[in-house]
Amino acid sequence: MTKDVITLTKKMPDPLSVIAGLLSGGPDRLVGAEGEGAVVQLCDEQGRPLVSVEAPLLVQVRGEAERLLGASAPEVPYWWTEARATTGVKEAEQLAGTFAARLATLVGGTAWPREVAWSLAVVDTDGMSVAPVPAAAQPAVDVLTDKVAVIIQDRPVVAMTAWLSDAFRAAANAELGLQIVTPAGTRLSPAVRASLPGWPSRWVVQDERDGYYDGLSGAVLEWKNGFFATVVPPDATREDPRTPLAATFQEGATAQGDTGERQLAISFRTVHPADDRLVLGGAVEAVWREITGEPPSGWGTEEPANLPWSLRQLTDVAYERSPAPTWLVVVGTPERPGLATVRITRTKGGVEEDVTMAFGYGPGEQVPTDAVQAAAEALATRHDLQSMLVQIRRARRDLSVPPHFEGPGVPYAFVLGAEEVRTMPGDRARRTPLAEAPRELGPRTRPALYYPLPGDPSDLSGWQDFERLMRHLKGEG
Repeated sequence: MTKDVITLTKKMPDPLSVIAGLLSGGPDRLVGAEGEGAVVQLCDEQGRPLVSVEAPLLVQVRGEAERLLGASAPEVPYWWTEARATTGVKEAEQLAGTFAARLATLVGGTAWPREVAWSLAVVDTDGMSVAPVPAAAQPAVDVLTDKVAVIIQDRPVVAMTAWLSDAFRAAANAELGLQIVTPAGTRLSPAVRASLPGWPSRWVVQDERDGYYDGLSGAVLEWKNGFFATVVPPDATREDPRTPLAATFQEGATAQGDTGERQLAISFRTVHPADDRLVLGGAVEAVWREITGEPPSGWGTEEPANLPWSLRQLTDVAYERSPAPTWLVVVGTPERPGLATVRITRTKGGVEEDVTMAFGYGPGEQVPTDAVQAAAEALATRHDLQSMLVQIRRARRDLSVPPHFEGPGVPYAFVLGAEEVRTMPGDRARRTPLAEAPRELGPRTRPALYYPLPGDPSDLSGWQDFERLMRHLKGEG
């Protein structure tokens, strides 16, 4: 059952159009507000929310509706308005659909999914009621227990929306896990995948054969003691848990075979001296230009990424939020899929940027491995690089995370920043157990070191080389 309904309009929804949409439950339906007015809600007779409507978001980045919804969107810029129906109430979904249909008709635009947002008629809500607080208190949370917050999502790609981001923060502040439940066909945005904390947080996939399984590990799950937990067979022991794996998860990659799709995955950390003149985001742009030949297309503090790429605006947002950390998502174009998540943190060492990015390539497209060393040199010489790891993966060109086994990436290169090389005892950084000696990047008086690794997705020995290198650099023999 669809819970989210999204309207894409060329014009900004004006107050009268929003009010007309909110009257989808009739003139007597209660209206409330949350988040200092950023969320408007249609409520039942007790004031509990049936439908929550987010403030419209101006999207100025091409390709986001296609990436996250598989839907056609107006030419940029356009307005993205989300309405979320309360789980378990059929009429609530109808209310959300009618709200979106009215808004698209009055302002001019389209609604997703089309099969839900079609009726303009008033929905009969007499006697309708929903779950009591606190389960309905957070718009994105469907079930709340003393262990986890559970979110049910039925959309092509679960994205790091403003609602989901709020739910992540609320769960963390309450010291709860976050479990996202989806149907079998749903995928995760890399931004959501990278943000999922450890146990008991997980991605729960509904499955016809096994009921539920973990979309990242394949472990079969069951609802037990207030959260989705791994099924424990009767013959399991601590030494051999015998965790059952869902057949769908195991068969997914085998059924598809090698599609020829690849991802170039890059993760790195930079540590800048704290300075009022510091401009952030330059490291991301430098790598993006070396790999793709152009800067990123857009960025935002949530998905969809809605702002055109701008180092100055990005820096201003980070400074406004300091000393609290800032989380960002950066995206490429539909022609060259790329996505990065950036976490900017003020620490004793300075201003840190932790970046995880990936670029997608289809069959017949060459992964630009020849640009990797140039990207590493740009970071080492101009952007205070601490360390960098590059991998090549057999994975989807569109970068989304499917609910089946894809296999690990294989390390292609590791880079140690100049400061880390300088502080390492003796010549340990240069004297490695690898077959090929490291290459110097930057000035000879203070170089960073680039360690080439196999990087062949069909040869997992690259991980053995990487692990030997890490033990050596740590002085573990």
